[in-house]
Amino acid sequence: MKSSWKILLLWLLPSLLIVFFLWQSVFAPAATTTPEMSNAANSRMTYGRFLDYLEAGRIQKVDLFDGGQTAIIETTDVEIGGPVQRVRVALPGSAPQLIAKLREDKVDFDIHPDRNTGAVWGLLGNLIFPIFLIVGLFFIFRRSSNVPGGPGQAMNFGKSKARFQMEAQTGVMFDDVAGVEEAKEELEEVVTFLKKPEKFTAVGARIPKGVLLVGPPGTGKTLLAKAIAGEAGVPFFSISGSEFVEMFVGVGASRVRDLFKKAKENAPCIIFIDEIDAVGRQRGAGIGGGNDEREQTLNQLLTEMDGFEGNTGIIILAATNRPDVLDSALLRPGRFDRQVTVDAPDIKGRLEILSVHARDKKLAEEVSLKTIARRTPGFTGADLANLLNEAAILTARRRKEAITLSEIDDAVDRVVAGMEGTPLVDSKSKRLIAYHEIGHAIVGTLMKEHDPVQKVTLIPRGQAQGLTWFTPSDEQELVSRSQLKARMAGAMGGRAAEQVVFGDAEVTTGAGGDLQQVTGMARQMVTRFGMSDLGPLSLEGQQADVFLGRDLMSRSEYSDEIAGRIDAQVRELIQHAYEEAIHIVRDHRAAVDRLVDLLVEKETIDGEELRHILAEYTTVPEKERFVPQL
Repeated sequence: MKSSWKILLLWLLPSLLIVFFLWQSVFAPAATTTPEMSNAANSRMTYGRFLDYLEAGRIQKVDLFDGGQTAIIETTDVEIGGPVQRVRVALPGSAPQLIAKLREDKVDFDIHPDRNTGAVWGLLGNLIFPIFLIVGLFFIFRRSSNVPGGPGQAMNFGKSKARFQMEAQTGVMFDDVAGVEEAKEELEEVVTFLKKPEKFTAVGARIPKGVLLVGPPGTGKTLLAKAIAGEAGVPFFSISGSEFVEMFVGVGASRVRDLFKKAKENAPCIIFIDEIDAVGRQRGAGIGGGNDEREQTLNQLLTEMDGFEGNTGIIILAATNRPDVLDSALLRPGRFDRQVTVDAPDIKGRLEILSVHARDKKLAEEVSLKTIARRTPGFTGADLANLLNEAAILTARRRKEAITLSEIDDAVDRVVAGMEGTPLVDSKSKRLIAYHEIGHAIVGTLMKEHDPVQKVTLIPRGQAQGLTWFTPSDEQELVSRSQLKARMAGAMGGRAAEQVVFGDAEVTTGAGGDLQQVTGMARQMVTRFGMSDLGPLSLEGQQADVFLGRDLMSRSEYSDEIAGRIDAQVRELIQHAYEEAIHIVRDHRAAVDRLVDLLVEKETIDGEELRHILAEYTTVPEKERFVPQL
């Protein structure tokens, strides 16, 4: 709003000045008077009468003004009102004979030259508008030069947009990064090489030219780069991969050249390129030729990193979560000598991350970070930070002084499943959903290989009307065939409960997501893991997004006969899991009904309470759980 007023005033001021000067040049000359003219009386005389007076000898003196257009005369005409009067006479445009007549009659006359102020005002009026126009444009361009892509930056397209810090003050050190100890060790060597290069050069080691941070989103790749910037104490350049690419051909390559030129002037230094996959994708992946702006930028980047000239004292840090799409020339040693994997933390790493983010939060005495770490397998550093922040927000909303276990539990549910919805009030729908969730819980509890139940709830979250939470045993990098079958049966427990209790005609669409999950697991068992009658064969690669130009024309890796057998094996696995779930629900129908009544009443049942009630009807198998030492 303020900028609009400034622009309005900037254009209004020249307009007012132009109007003022036009008024001066048009109207002021007609109204201007000299001191001699102002002394004249208000009496006026016609030009004809003036000539008569001149013939009669009654004119004593004549003063000519305005280039001979106005005359002030002194006359002794008594009729006018006095012995000597000054009278104004308007003369014709040109009266050369008047001067001759005055000389002939020996009348004293004087010609007063004009004060030529009109030309000065006219000149100023002609100059003032261009001057103010130039000044206004200068301020507009100066203002727009701070706007990305503005007209003031028209000549700066080829300049690098990297943020430069002589000594990066990121506020992040290696002590602030937890849960990625292996990656920290790799990067600490880079910092040591920059601070004490003689320690490595003494044995013939050379500094790595590039380090590529690879890992899922939220694992701390950018945070590690900030820590390196804070620890190294050398000039630091940071830029995103998307900032190289413009719609103008050659701009990206020019920015790469400018970036490395500045880096060479400040070597030794670090260049951090975030999301490098935006500019480093494989070349030749476009249809109809790949000679586009992005590939030209990549070619220039490859040359600058390890070309004919080479770079000394420049370390390239890059981060990406899509290493599969990067060009092979970019990944080779000499450009990126190291690939550091930043994966989701284990239970020890999660505990360290929680300790870092809990420094500025007030936790109740009963809250144990170890318990939270055990309950959050698969959480990344960003997830854990968000978890504690959501718990703090809930604590403030509930007007509590410290974060309790209740806020931690609700925060975990919110991060995983979404915002809490309005509890169900329809008794029929509520009871049907209760049977569905208890079906999941009872099948998962009575199968030894299945993960234990944490809780069952009818409180809606996100798109789910009810949820059954399972706590997987930690660090499950390898999953057995029996575990996969148990998970499939547990997922089919909801549909099995609906069919046993309400019949085939009353099954609902609530099992749609469960069926997708089970089908995907069964197909992977057959085609990837070799867990079927087809034998130990890998018939499909790992599922990934189609990469344009490389995977667009996909081909089948097996014959039509094998495809039919795959479908038959998938159906057989799913049917076996479904029948097993139906068998468990049917044999424990009394326990199912009691648990449903309790769930409808309380809306949430804890896993321990569920196992305690179920133990009254049957033997609950003891789960084998891995409990790490913290």
